[in-house]
Amino acid sequence: MDSIGYTTLTRQSGLMREMDVVAHNLANISTTGFRREGVIFSEYVAALQDDPSLSMSLGNTRRVDLSQAGLSQTGGSYDLGIQGEGFFQVQTADGPRLTRAGAFTPNADGTLVTAEGHALLDAGGTAVVAPPDARSIAISQDGTLSADGVALAQIGLWQPADPLDLVHVAGTMFRADGGVVPAEGGQIMQGMLEDSNVEPVTEIARMIAVQRAYELGQSLLDREDARVRAVIQTLGQ
Repeated sequence: MDSIGYTTLTRQSGLMREMDVVAHNLANISTTGFRREGVIFSEYVAALQDDPSLSMSLGNTRRVDLSQAGLSQTGGSYDLGIQGEGFFQVQTADGPRLTRAGAFTPNADGTLVTAEGHALLDAGGTAVVAPPDARSIAISQDGTLSADGVALAQIGLWQPADPLDLVHVAGTMFRADGGVVPAEGGQIMQGMLEDSNVEPVTEIARMIAVQRAYELGQSLLDREDARVRAVIQTLGQ
């Protein structure tokens, strides 16, 4: 295969990855706290000894869109939405993880957990516990949790020390390889949940554009293959 074929194949591979990301975004339009992702393309230029340099298109970096999504009112005491910057931090078997999905429920001992059973952490990195016998639970915008008017804990809001270190693990969970720092300016809204920040119309338009780009690349590969075959047949006569 010549350089045209290799260059086009790398582009096609990146477009396939982008199509997978778009499909994943569309599948999570209604997922609470979901963050839209995109693909960043980069160019790799290889110097060849006797031929012109070879340029490769690489689409192997995923970018997380941290833009604010809308908040939907639920009225649930342990439904928490974030307005502004920051993530909740939860404890998993693989270590602390960040999430914007704030649907928590108290377990048997009152620890607030996600649907998967991951404990919500406070500003000091300790599990947040609400007394099972409390008659009323109030959570202020700064994260202070009060039971029957008595302040018990402050739910922490965190952000990665380096935004580029944020890695999507699964679902609405993220890992910050470079560590986390307290988020500034974020507010916790009790009785609300943040929606997905995927815009359906924009994402569908993006899917159509990626599909057309892939079809053009495939057409180029088909024509190049036909050209090579014609040359071989001519030389073989």
